[in-house]
Amino acid sequence: MCCARGLVPIQDFFILHLLSRLTYIQCMSNKGAIEILYEDDDILAVNKPAGLIVHDDGRSKGPFLTDWIAEKYPEAMKVGEPARNTKGEEIARPGIVHRLDRETSGVLLVAKTAKGFESLKKQFQDRTIKKKYLAYIWGSLEEEFGTINRPIGRNVSDFRRWSAQRGARGELREAETYWTKIKDLKSNPLCHPPAGGAESGEDEKLEKFTLVEVEPKTGRTHQIRVHFAAIQHPVVGDRLYAPSRPMALGFERTALHAKSVSFENCQGKQISVEAPLPEDFKNLEV
Repeated sequence: MCCARGLVPIQDFFILHLLSRLTYIQCMSNKGAIEILYEDDDILAVNKPAGLIVHDDGRSKGPFLTDWIAEKYPEAMKVGEPARNTKGEEIARPGIVHRLDRETSGVLLVAKTAKGFESLKKQFQDRTIKKKYLAYIWGSLEEEFGTINRPIGRNVSDFRRWSAQRGARGELREAETYWTKIKDLKSNPLCHPPAGGAESGEDEKLEKFTLVEVEPKTGRTHQIRVHFAAIQHPVVGDRLYAPSRPMALGFERTALHAKSVSFENCQGKQISVEAPLPEDFKNLEV
């Protein structure tokens, strides 16, 4: 698909990438097997593949993670609280306490019982649940760690987007994101990073990227993506918040992975669950 020489015309390149991206998402969302990372009588932790939507939103065709929950855990169908779509219609969300974006992979908690739901709901409200993510972002961060503390509101021009920049409309809700740099890398944005590093004399042609571990203190919609876009370091592959940037580093989706979550189960025991790296992250040798 990509090489330093013999590049296809740029318009054909973006068409091919779009088709590749759609094929990838379709393939991932059709996977029937959901890996269970942790399970007790009340709570379940699963490894959500990229491309799978968590629950119906009234617009998407699915399939949804809630389809799998309904099949495997029918007793959870009455657990949880419904949501409402843009038309005000009620949408069932059996077992869902929190969610991951469609293209985000990784660990997700599901309540099997009302007891488990109320326990997790309170922990999320009290912000005692610790979630950590891995993300590849554009550019290089000067510091080794930091905090993005910017309120989030609605984007002025696009109802799908949120904003942490001046001019955001509606209610501005506090949002705080901690990050730690794991490594810097350079690559032709249209290619996988070279296995042996950049060739001599080609360094000036390469884009800079950073792998970060991210811990959102609050849980706003698209928070990680919005915050890094606000500081001009958008997540690689994010077509919503960085539409002018190409796919990069071999990703065909947003380069965001829910690495781990720590919570207290209904017996009062502290549980930590970690999701294995998906193939696109493994390919970059984290």
